[in-house]
Amino acid sequence: MALPARDQFRYWGIAMIVFLAIMWFLGDVILPFVLGAALAYCLDPVADRLERMGASRGLATGIITFFAILAFVVAALLILPTLTRQTAELIASVPVMATNLQTFLTERFPELLDENSTVRKSLSTVGETLRSRGDELLDTLIASFSGIVNLAVLFVIVPVVAFYLLYDWDRLVARIDDLLPRDHAPAVRQIASEIDRTMAGFVRGQGTVCLILGIFYAVALMLVGLNFGLVVGVVAGALTFIPYVGALVGGALAIGLALFQFWGDWLWIVLVYAIFQAGQFVEGNILTPRLVGHSVGLHPVGLIFALSAFGALFGFVGLLVAVPVAAAMGVIIRFGIGQYKGSRLYRGISGQDDA
Repeated sequence: MALPARDQFRYWGIAMIVFLAIMWFLGDVILPFVLGAALAYCLDPVADRLERMGASRGLATGIITFFAILAFVVAALLILPTLTRQTAELIASVPVMATNLQTFLTERFPELLDENSTVRKSLSTVGETLRSRGDELLDTLIASFSGIVNLAVLFVIVPVVAFYLLYDWDRLVARIDDLLPRDHAPAVRQIASEIDRTMAGFVRGQGTVCLILGIFYAVALMLVGLNFGLVVGVVAGALTFIPYVGALVGGALAIGLALFQFWGDWLWIVLVYAIFQAGQFVEGNILTPRLVGHSVGLHPVGLIFALSAFGALFGFVGLLVAVPVAAAMGVIIRFGIGQYKGSRLYRGISGQDDA
């Protein structure tokens, strides 16, 4: 005989609280495993297709790994050196940009920036700090980045985690299915199937959108001659996975750099602005509807709340998983609402008699 509903609710509630507590305590430690699992999840359909073509699971995983390593080597040889150089130059040029901004404001608004002006004093302080601590700022940024995401760990753990999860994906799913409570297994499978469709639509689709937009922004900005165009394109493309953030950060960074580099030559500034407008138009009207669709099913307000809540609780990892997890929770909530509307609590005695 199945456990009463109250006991089941208590046990599952305790399990959920324990799981969330573990995720909160682990924090950024789980980032390589989240990325590896996401990579394996995205590549599982490719492995399944290779299996249908006659390859074993091991051979399919090996083929995918070979091409992934090949792509990484090509990127490391052709893109990473330029990206690293431009990133270092961008950080090193921040003090110069602050000085140029102060000079520009002094020339254009002399009455605002007199010697006793608060704005003048603030800009002077910022400029002196950046000039005197430029190298320290670079070291701090690198140290902070390494503290949050250890690059060596990422480059080692993520591929290993992705390889083993991809190789054992179907067996892991079968084992989890075998552990389901027998009375609730059909309902859990139905919910899991809907969550899978939702997650696939977002993770795989949005990942493709990020790649396309990143390449578009980087190539277009480099063609118009914007300094650090590759860095801006990579940042904007990567952050596109987090709704609204990629467009805001990438657009602000690109237009800000264009103002410093092309000031007075408005055509090039307008071209940089037009590149991001074109990217947003293509993303909103072509890429997202075709590749992602409306599978997430989240209201914009709910989406913003999910980003804020998960970001505050779990930091950068929370921002990455906010939308997929919120979409999965939406599927569970919709299932619960359906169950509630079919229950006696909702329908009442008269509703059951009519049924």
